[in-house]
Amino acid sequence: MIKGQCDCGAVAFTLPKVRESVTMCHCKQCRRMAGHFWASTHAPWDSLEFSNQSGLAWYRSSDWAKRGFCNRCGSTLFYRLNSEDGVGIAAGCLADPTGLKPGKHIFTKYKGDYYDIADDAPQIETY
Repeated sequence: MIKGQCDCGAVAFTLPKVRESVTMCHCKQCRRMAGHFWASTHAPWDSLEFSNQSGLAWYRSSDWAKRGFCNRCGSTLFYRLNSEDGVGIAAGCLADPTGLKPGKHIFTKYKGDYYDIADDAPQIETY
């Protein structure tokens, strides 16, 4: 069973499995929301079992998606397309060991000028 939570524990969940790869999004919105690029894995939304969701809040970040975060500690946790049953889950909120591997970098055209992409995962300029 995979465990995940925000920094303060006001959002905590388990799920049986996640996608084994991590997508790194370098778009400006993700960088603003996460403080750097957004690194996430993916799972069906209905596979998450919350043991605590007292801090879970959602922000409608565009006409097509919303972002889940903890309204107490501010941890960014989820990205969910309105038209999808799945959910992007912040890789950093999952308990180690995750066994996750870099999958791809998306929106690299918009990456910050203060870092280089150092792994060999595929890089997609816009997606």
